[in-house]
Amino acid sequence: MDFRTSLLQHQTRRHFLGNAGAGIGAAALASLIGPRTGANAEEGARTALRQVDNPLASRQPHFPAKAKRVIYLHMTGSPPNLDMFDYKPELIKRSDQECPDEFLAGRKFAFTSGTPKLMGSPRKWKQVGENGMWMSDAVPHFHEVADEMCLVHSMHTDQFNHAPAELLVYTGSPRSGRPSMGSWVTYGLGSENENLPGFVVLISSGVQPNGGKNSFGSGFLPSVYQGVQCRSKGDPVLYSSDPAGMDRSLRRKTLDALGELNHLQAQEMGHPETLTRISQFELAFRMQTAVPEVMDISQESKETLEDYGAMPGGSSLANNCLLARRLVESGVRFVQLFDWGWDFHGTGAGTGLTDGLTNKCATMDKPIAALIRDLKQRGLLDETLIVWGGEFGRTPFREGRTAKGKILGRDHYPDTFTMWMAGGGVKGGYEYGNSDELGFRVAENPVHVHDLQATILHQLGFDHEKLTHRFQGRDYRLTDVHGHVVKDLLS
Repeated sequence: MDFRTSLLQHQTRRHFLGNAGAGIGAAALASLIGPRTGANAEEGARTALRQVDNPLASRQPHFPAKAKRVIYLHMTGSPPNLDMFDYKPELIKRSDQECPDEFLAGRKFAFTSGTPKLMGSPRKWKQVGENGMWMSDAVPHFHEVADEMCLVHSMHTDQFNHAPAELLVYTGSPRSGRPSMGSWVTYGLGSENENLPGFVVLISSGVQPNGGKNSFGSGFLPSVYQGVQCRSKGDPVLYSSDPAGMDRSLRRKTLDALGELNHLQAQEMGHPETLTRISQFELAFRMQTAVPEVMDISQESKETLEDYGAMPGGSSLANNCLLARRLVESGVRFVQLFDWGWDFHGTGAGTGLTDGLTNKCATMDKPIAALIRDLKQRGLLDETLIVWGGEFGRTPFREGRTAKGKILGRDHYPDTFTMWMAGGGVKGGYEYGNSDELGFRVAENPVHVHDLQATILHQLGFDHEKLTHRFQGRDYRLTDVHGHVVKDLLS
């Protein structure tokens, strides 16, 4: 009795149900992909089979896209928008006055007792760019690229604490277990480079995202779509190097043997994660050559390194911004950068809104401005959507713990904050929405986190209501059951 016969004779009910599910899934995949690509039924079936064999194969979206790829820049902890982009002269005028009761009734804040005092920005402000956008002196390099930026001043979210708010931004839910935005994008589009992951994560300032790896995980999607965390210092991907005593030819033979066993198991059992395992082993083998090359920023010119403020061999947001450009240039669909240290309470790990914010922005606005210029110079900005922001905003009043000290800080605030986008078919030099004169509430054109998600997917060619995955009896999507495309942001 051979191994194949043994497998067939010892199938359990679980095996039978697994095979049945795989058959239904293949049929559903074929029906989904065929119409989406405009192919006939036969071509749709062939496409489905190719994608089962290579789940990261490049695919067409629902309709022609303005953007082919995304670089998402997340400032972990959430920057103080009132000290960077949202100029409030009335708040400055009324600084140190008690907050009006109408804004505080029925609300609680983590570190505030009694009636807090309004706090206008201590920064200096100026109008920049052709359209006279207000920006503070905390981000001087952004002044130079203001005409490429689309500022949204009316963002709002449902969550007050870091981890749930971050998960809501990236997975559409404040609880863990849902696929992240980058996973949805690679699930829908695949990768443009067979030798690199479709979704790459880069982390600076030494701390993981507040939502942990769930912020770039694949949730209930096949794990091949989860973000691959790369490092700008040392081995780009942990454990990707061959062990001592194993050369590349021996690694190839080992993977061939494993591949035959996994293919056999996939044929008999029909479990989708077996196909994922095959794809991941093969991708890891190809990555051993491709990743070190694309992650080697020492190949860049001296002028480029200086423009970003990048230093080969180090670990920094500047290095990661330069790596992001190299990755999208090489065909990676979604590059996610997390930079820790933006929780400006004014105490503990957070720093104040004067020197502290100046020092933190100095590590951020120069490389990001360089990234925008670099992409534009290379003809990549029009098809690359850059998104910048945090998980929520900061209060228009001073945090209670710093009320009697010299260091100025702000607490978490979900009701209104600023994010911005650039490239990828959004309007440049444009501002959308507004908060009230004191920065407490959205005054016009509210944009919820789900609306932002829907707009990003739209620019990539997706109807956010149709990019779905069936799990536990219902269809899930990134925007949950919410969200609309903010078309006024689009060029």
